[in-house]
Amino acid sequence: MTTAANPLDLTTPYTLTAEQIDRFREDGFIKLKQVFSAEALAHYGQEITRLVMDLNPRKGIPMEDRDTYAKAFIQIGNLWTKSDIVKQFSFNKRLAQIATELLGTSGVRMWHDQALYKEPAGGFTPWHADEQYWPMATEKCVTAWIPLQATPMQMGPLCFATGSHKTDIARDMEISDDSETVIQQAIEQAKLEQDYGPYDLGEVSFHYGWTLHRAGPNTTDRARAVHTVIYMDKDMTLAKPANDNQRNDWEAWTPSTKVGEVMDDDLNPVLYSRG
Repeated sequence: MTTAANPLDLTTPYTLTAEQIDRFREDGFIKLKQVFSAEALAHYGQEITRLVMDLNPRKGIPMEDRDTYAKAFIQIGNLWTKSDIVKQFSFNKRLAQIATELLGTSGVRMWHDQALYKEPAGGFTPWHADEQYWPMATEKCVTAWIPLQATPMQMGPLCFATGSHKTDIARDMEISDDSETVIQQAIEQAKLEQDYGPYDLGEVSFHYGWTLHRAGPNTTDRARAVHTVIYMDKDMTLAKPANDNQRNDWEAWTPSTKVGEVMDDDLNPVLYSRG
């Protein structure tokens, strides 16, 4: 764990044990406590929330008039390009170091960051795997899921299907009502454990791109504020897109990269290198 004296410090390394790294690779996810201080989350969270409120594409649309995906959360990507304060947080060395060690790579690049705010009365997030959307040549990618407040069950924390990154369950399904039903049934048939629990303040989870996950609804009167940073191997190459979602994400997140090339677009800077 970090022992930083400065509560806003983002550079002091977080000590991972070999057991934690092994567990991540076996389970496909891990939750780590005390990654950030309450002061850091409040400081950077204030700016993230400001941007989310300013850029909210669902502003003024009643919950009952939205589809399942739109009810699940407000989603704003590449916030680091819109604020130097958010850039400091999304580029922080501590998270990138953890991602590098978990993946076992020589370093990591930014895929993108994004806010995922589940509004009061916001609905559930269906079962899905993130990498279904990403045209990446390998599985060496990981999402850091950073709640900006303590997140009890009533707010809709993440639920993971343990070991699901090693299966081929619904890898061709985008997030939808259908994915919720089909993946839930497949998880039960495969007898995969479902890990579902609250997050303490300062706790952060990391999950592979192919790890199946979902989230419950937010039944509180406060938004579930979450920031995410998605990392990939610094040597990750662009795979030929397998679906429309991957073609769209190619254009959005690494537009100058050609199939087979390392994703070295300006939007994909190296955030951490070993040695």
